[in-house]
Amino acid sequence: MPQPTTRARPTGHPGYSETLPREPGSAGLARRLVRAALTAWGMHDLADDAVLVASELVANAVRDARRESIRVVVERITPSTVRVAVADFSRSLPEPRTPNDHDESGRGLVVVMTLATNWGTDERRWGKVVWANLEERG
Repeated sequence: MPQPTTRARPTGHPGYSETLPREPGSAGLARRLVRAALTAWGMHDLADDAVLVASELVANAVRDARRESIRVVVERITPSTVRVAVADFSRSLPEPRTPNDHDESGRGLVVVMTLATNWGTDERRWGKVVWANLEERG
């Protein structure tokens, strides 16, 4: 089983990351990583939304990536903001769609956009990182 890593950030907030196989079952591993990070940070109110965002980002990477692995990163970028990101080796950029009622897929980025305060894609020489920020309210 893949092992998570923890590293200190310059801001003092830790980050969690894990390299996972590019397969559908990795969504469950990503959900556990995200939930563990948010539990460690005491950010229980964000857990359900962050877990759903991670599932959607992993599903997109599993479908579109070119190599056999993806990387999931969970970072606490401010005291009240968490970033969930998935890196893959595809240069194909995600595009939100508006599926009709009969479509079985195509809702993932709409869900991410609804739950996140901000989201985006950082292009890299080797592929991309798709990320979503979630912020505590209150």
